[in-house]
Amino acid sequence: MTTQPNRTLETFENPMHERDYTIRIDVPEFTCLCPKTGQPDFATLHIEYVPDRHCVELKSLKLYVWSFREEGAFHEAVTNQILDDLVRATGPRFMRLTAKFNVRGGIYTNVVVEHRQPGWESQPAVQLP
Repeated sequence: MTTQPNRTLETFENPMHERDYTIRIDVPEFTCLCPKTGQPDFATLHIEYVPDRHCVELKSLKLYVWSFREEGAFHEAVTNQILDDLVRATGPRFMRLTAKFNVRGGIYTNVVVEHRQPGWESQPAVQLP
């Protein structure tokens, strides 16, 4: 596997594809450039997904995220692109990406995007006493 930034997302077989379960991944060091000023934008990415047949391999995810470091992108566009790429690679039953961008000019931006496999419904939450 390469150790240079790239857009290849590798996957592995879901070891429990017959069960719905949630994978949560936090990526605290996402960086891209503001397309207007060229200054760096920093964000924490929160990925939550219910895998189907494939799970994302974490080192490839790290290198994928790193590939945005020198690229200009609006927050909304880059968040949607990342979700689309993850969905294309893994084909999850459900995926939510929350991008929490650091303050810029006194403004915080949070972008939340979701994908739901057609026909998939989550199980009701279990409330324990």
